[in-house]
Amino acid sequence: MNTEEVWRSFYSPLRNFIIKRIKNDHDADDILQNVFMKIHANLDTLKDDQKLQSWIYQITRNSIIDYFRKEQSHLKTDLPHEFPIYQDEEMNDAIKELSACIRPMIQGLSDKFKQALELTELGDCTQKELSVQLGLSISGAKSRVQRGREKLKELLLNCCNFEFDRLGNIIDYTSRGTSNTKCSSSDCC
Repeated sequence: MNTEEVWRSFYSPLRNFIIKRIKNDHDADDILQNVFMKIHANLDTLKDDQKLQSWIYQITRNSIIDYFRKEQSHLKTDLPHEFPIYQDEEMNDAIKELSACIRPMIQGLSDKFKQALELTELGDCTQKELSVQLGLSISGAKSRVQRGREKLKELLLNCCNFEFDRLGNIIDYTSRGTSNTKCSSSDCC
């Protein structure tokens, strides 16, 4: 099979395969072009024609991985060298007030999530140490902490409306109660 036949046979399926993972037509077309350039350059090295399809999809998967690595490195280099340090007293007060709600909310979680968050987030236990302490695999411990964080986030979002800065830091919040005032630990917990 030559490059033109490969193009005719695999163009549409490969493009669909890439678009499902990239979600950007322009970038998907760029990746597809790179894939076909690699196929053209290396088609003669393929020893078993029956493995053509798996070989082509492996090239495509590797090209998609390269794309995400490139995107990730752009994100790292686009960050400013110094982040602004907030001196806003109101923001610091908001975080202090909200911190008072966290511990009682964690206490309201089921025992397995409560224990995981108390040990890792409030204590000084690493997730690896948590896995040993609870007799879980490391991935099981990480999963438990992550699910606990999600449950805590859900409780916080049900309790309060948050205002974030462009970096995702909380700058203010109000209770979802009818008075729309600042939460106190008794209001949100």
